[in-house]
Amino acid sequence: MADTSFLALFVIATFLGAFVAGVAGFAFGLVAAAIWLHILTPLQVATLIVCYGLIVQGYAVWKLRRALDGRRLLPLVIGGQLGVPLGIELLRWLPAADMRAAIGVVLIAFSLYSLLRPKLMPMADAGPLADGAAGVASGIVGGATGLAGILPTIWASVRGWPRDEQRAVFQPVGVAIFAGCLVWLGGTGSFDRASLLLFLAGLPALFAGSWLGLRLYGRLDEAGFRKIVLGLLLLAGVALVAPLMRLTY
Repeated sequence: MADTSFLALFVIATFLGAFVAGVAGFAFGLVAAAIWLHILTPLQVATLIVCYGLIVQGYAVWKLRRALDGRRLLPLVIGGQLGVPLGIELLRWLPAADMRAAIGVVLIAFSLYSLLRPKLMPMADAGPLADGAAGVASGIVGGATGLAGILPTIWASVRGWPRDEQRAVFQPVGVAIFAGCLVWLGGTGSFDRASLLLFLAGLPALFAGSWLGLRLYGRLDEAGFRKIVLGLLLLAGVALVAPLMRLTY
């Protein structure tokens, strides 16, 4: 692939991910990875999602700082940090095709879950041990894919917390996992010069997409647009899984 086309695809994916995250409040990594995984290695994808995720979600956590509950967050944050190195090790030996398929499955599952909104019995009495286990699983997924916010978001919903309380949990937990991933990836030399140059090249698209998404957030019907976004995520997941299914059959 020519350098110009490669960079254009990278920047477009970064813009689209930031735009969707600005409008819907989630899914930067899901959208960006659907394109990035066709042109970058899984390690580069995870590294860039972590770095950009710290910027996008870090700002949201700063705005929520007065609503944070340390006792509720602690088990999830500690569990997440335990899971991160396991996920990064998984990332190192899992083949790129399998990683693309795994991301596709996550996209499909998350989209269907969010669209159907199954009414599960709230696990209000699950307790810190279950929160810690959910944190470990979140750290593994975050370390292996860079998608640190998916499992915390679902877990906060399953726990039955009100919407505002959920947001004050899954966003800081995601940021903590992003930070842990960045430390581990940097310590293993995963953040190389090529990744740094891509990170810098994508920053303008990141800021532009976030700005535009936030601008549109207040102008569009949230429920309808959310369904459109989730539909696009579902299509992206199918596109990632389909090549592997063709090879299988």
